Parts: sequence; C-alpha cells; structure tokens
Amino acid sequence: MKTSLDCIPCLFRQALDSARMFSRDPAVHEAILREVLDWCTGMDMSKPAPVMGQRIHRRLRRITGARDPYRKAKAAQNRLALRLLPELRSALASSEDRLGLAIRVAIAGNIIDMGAAGDVSLPGVRKSLMQALGGEVTGDCAAFRPALKKARSILYLADNAGEIVFDRLLIEELGPSRVTLAVRGSAVLNDALRADARAAGLHRLVRIVDNGSDAPGTLLAEAPPAFKSLFMKADLVLAKGQGNYETLSEAPRPVWFLFKAKCPVIAERAGVRLGAQVVARSKVRSADR
Repeated sequence: MKTSLDCIPCLFRQALDSARMFSRDPAVHEAILREVLDWCTGMDMSKPAPVMGQRIHRRLRRITGARDPYRKAKAAQNRLALRLLPELRSALASSEDRLGLAIRVAIAGNIIDMGAAGDVSLPGVRKSLMQALGGEVTGDCAAFRPALKKARSILYLADNAGEIVFDRLLIEELGPSRVTLAVRGSAVLNDALRADARAAGLHRLVRIVDNGSDAPGTLLAEAPPAFKSLFMKADLVLAKGQGNYETLSEAPRPVWFLFKAKCPVIAERAGVRLGAQVVARSKVRSADR
C-alpha cells in the first residue's frame, strides 16, 4: 500500500510522540522533527508508511541509545489485557458462536495501538471490547470461516502488545496445533515481541517466530529466508492490524487481515467506514500464488 499525502501529518505526530517516549529533552524532539521534515522532501511515496516509521525509530534509537522505551508501556498493556481475559473467556463459554466472538474480540484488541490515535486505558479498552461483543464485522466474513476451516497450517501475524492476549482466544478457537505465531523482530512502538507472546502464555500453545524486522508492519523484502518460506507455504496467512495491512495488502500471495479501521486513509483503501471492525482479504487470487 502506497503512502498517502494524508499519512505525512500522522507520521509527524508519531515522530513527536515517539521522541517524547525516547527522551525528555526538547532538543531531541526538535532534532528528530527537523530530520523527518527533511526526509519527507525525498520520501518514496510508492512504499508503505511503516517504512518511514521504521526510519524514524531507528534514528531515535541512535540519537538516544534507548533500545525499547515502550517496554514498560507494553508490560502494562499485557497486564491490562490479562485482567480482562477471565470475563472474555466467560463470554466465549456462553456464546453460541465461539469463533465469531473470538474474531470480534481479536479485532477489538487492535485498539491497543500507540502508533495511531486510540484510548489504551482500561476503561477505553473495555469499552471497545464490550462494543465488539455485539458489534458487526465488515468484510468478507462468509469466505473467511471456510478458509479457516480448510487450512491445515496458519501463519498468524501478531500486531501489538496487549492485543496479543486477545489473539490468544482466537488462536485457541482455531486450534493451536496448526498455528505458527509471528511477532516483530525488534522493538518498535508497542508492537509485540517474543516477550509479549510469552506474557500472553502463547509459548505454551504455539510455535513462535519473528519476522526479522524492526518496522511497524511486515516488510517481506527485509524478512529472513525462513520467514519468507513460512509466509509463502502456509495454507492461510492471518495478519493483525493496520501496519500489516499497509505492508502486506499487495503481497505475492493471499493474506487475510483483521483490524479496526482507525485511520481514514486505511478505511478508504479497505472500502469501510472509519471505526469499522474489518475482515479483509488481499486481492491476489490463489491461482496467482
């Protein structure tokens, strides 16, 4: 997915928010914003916006020496999600459509995103989840369920910390024995790493790999051969979040996406209303694989 002109103000906001996470020094904040201004003059708009996000965070790490300033925030988000897990399990236990509810909960968890505007407090996440329990899902839901049922192997691409706890509920419904979970290769924003998957207890259920990248998405050009092989050979790839949608919507194989449309640009691209809970499939046909 190409970078839109409307992505640029969002990248500036993200750069400033991130700079404030990395450092309290206003000189650092000004320095990174000036650099981002300079970069934007020559930015390759044919690439997805997470490529610029990756560049911003690499520069911040070099300037400040901080490897993962979001670590404490991610730990708090994991704890928050784990606090909500019992009531979600209770809702699933009494549901006549466990898979459908698990899909909605996994999508609703996508609100826990420090790269986009959203309420990541306990009341905010609880409100999003409660709305999701009775809310509609937009997209190709009718085809998604048969595709899930048919797949013998599923590569599940996680998105954010906290959210990954809610992914566990969906993975349990899918059947962990056929799922491989992929997280980011290095720290960026509050994106989930191996430590977050372990905090969610997923290491006891599924095989965990990483995508070898520090981008807030999945850049196949940077992925190690082993990850690319998994990506291409899995019967079904399920990718969470807007960053994965931006980087994989034109991937060389079909990909299913679950996300909450928090951005007007992505909502327009996906053909949904802003705020929608989305199940979407990339345009590549199986015959093109």
